[in-house]
Amino acid sequence: MVTFTRGLTVLALAIAAAGCASGSARKPPTGTPEPDKFLFERGTDALNNKHWVVAREYFRQLVDTYPQSQYRADAKLGLGDTYLGENTPENYVLAINEFREFLSFYPTNPRADYAQYKLAMAHFYQMRKPERDQSETREAIAALQTFVDRYPRSPLIDEGRKHLREAKDRLDDSDYRVGLFYYRAKWYPGAVDRLKALKERDPEYSRRDAVYYYLAESYVAVKKEAEALPLYEQLVKEFEQSEFLDATKKRIEELKGSVVEKES
Repeated sequence: MVTFTRGLTVLALAIAAAGCASGSARKPPTGTPEPDKFLFERGTDALNNKHWVVAREYFRQLVDTYPQSQYRADAKLGLGDTYLGENTPENYVLAINEFREFLSFYPTNPRADYAQYKLAMAHFYQMRKPERDQSETREAIAALQTFVDRYPRSPLIDEGRKHLREAKDRLDDSDYRVGLFYYRAKWYPGAVDRLKALKERDPEYSRRDAVYYYLAESYVAVKKEAEALPLYEQLVKEFEQSEFLDATKKRIEELKGSVVEKES
């Protein structure tokens, strides 16, 4: 509830600031034959030159004044891009609002994939370090997953998948660090619970070799060698290069040697 209320407050303040910034809206000269096209072209030129406020004034004038214009949808996307370009928390909130409105107003537009991708990136850019709150990371994952599932043929699909993996890794890093903390504190049951859950939730985690290793080591520490051995073997099978390879191979030899001694 606190996070939701804070989000509404930030959005209200950002909208108010945006209104002040665009008070001197750019208008097409009197007699311009296609004023909406004039506004769109001027806004696009300003956007390409990273003149965010100027571009925003042109796009806002078009969106508000010409609701039937063929350029209105693209101008709506342009508004979102101007907010993203300014790279501040307040403007990310405004960008998210613009892209969500676009998807609501134009769900079948050919550029809906772009809007969904940019909506996701507005959350992605706000992701915090693994040891901090991961709310925006979760929002980014949800939005990127929607993009990947809904628009598999988008020209942005490779970038979307790449960023989805990065966002999932950020969230996984947060859990991994907790598991590693438990391991180093020698609270092995806690390490097992956290690392096992991470392994099962995301089998594609980029640093899963570390998860395999410390989960296996934790099993060894609590005398569950039979559960540790498959993890060591999985690490060797999946990773040709890993900082844990040498130690893992030694562990495999030790554990298999122990099994032979018990059988004899």
